[in-house]
Amino acid sequence: MNAKQSDTLDNASLYQLAEQAIKRYSANVQGQLSLLCRSENATFKILAFDGKRYALRIHRGDYHSREGIESELAWLDALQESGIQVPQALTGLDGQQVQTLMVNETESRNVVLFHWIEGEMPTTEVDPRAFMQLGEVTGRLHQHSRRWQRPAGFQRILWDNPSMVGENSHWGRWQDAPRLTAADHPLVEEALQQIDSRLQDYGQDAQRFGLIHADLRLTNLLMHKGETRVIDFDDCGFGWYMHDAAAAISFIEHYPQADQWLQQWLRGYQRVCPISDADLAILPTMIAQRRIQLLAWVGSHATTEMAISLGEHWEAESLRLCRHYLDTIDQPLAIV
Repeated sequence: MNAKQSDTLDNASLYQLAEQAIKRYSANVQGQLSLLCRSENATFKILAFDGKRYALRIHRGDYHSREGIESELAWLDALQESGIQVPQALTGLDGQQVQTLMVNETESRNVVLFHWIEGEMPTTEVDPRAFMQLGEVTGRLHQHSRRWQRPAGFQRILWDNPSMVGENSHWGRWQDAPRLTAADHPLVEEALQQIDSRLQDYGQDAQRFGLIHADLRLTNLLMHKGETRVIDFDDCGFGWYMHDAAAAISFIEHYPQADQWLQQWLRGYQRVCPISDADLAILPTMIAQRRIQLLAWVGSHATTEMAISLGEHWEAESLRLCRHYLDTIDQPLAIV
């Protein structure tokens, strides 16, 4: 897996692919295409002629295999059957949920068409209790993950320490974050040494490490008529369950309200799943690890809208968080 920035295709080429893709489906989903966003993948909205909406996801060519995408969809189907509202894929005319389109003689892209999920996305401007809802639904996902018998051939990305913050991590090198200098590296490296040591002690037994969403923050939550819905499972894979707590405050770990948001998340999570003293003790390490992982993401996605929106002080705040982590490493969180 390479840490490239989203897809190398331009928007015109992606529109052409999207036009080809919808022809793989029944007539009732045909309609007007509009590009919603580009990140790891390109997502289009389809407004069908009958007024229904759908979401078309064009995967970039070097992130997930077809088998990996099919495994993601298998988990989504199982979650839906358990009563958790998640995106559901449509089958094409050939009966397959994943369609593969050729870009040229040597390149292809995998495509999935989803039923549209209604709902409003909560933001950090809303009541902090939105994080309680986020924690509760995360607990439900983890509960399902621990109990679910995965089908034969199931394969998803691994989110361990080397693949998150190592030299060959999935999202690139943290050293490539735009505003980090060589003089900043020793502080991050010191934090990484502590992170690695603490995670080795914490371990990866089945109650602590399993199938997780891996990017479950407010932007991947939709609220509709009192119901909580989770979207964007593209990064789901095998990692520490408590990583999803750190992911809840991705990019905003340095905000003054972050502690309050995390407390709300923990309260919601405990409605469904217990949290041990060891889980609480590892949370500062998970948060520091996630922030360094995001430094790598910013470095490999520097021209994306999300990376640019972080502003010129985001890397400096990341360094401050690393220093705070080292200074307070033996002060575990408590649920208050």
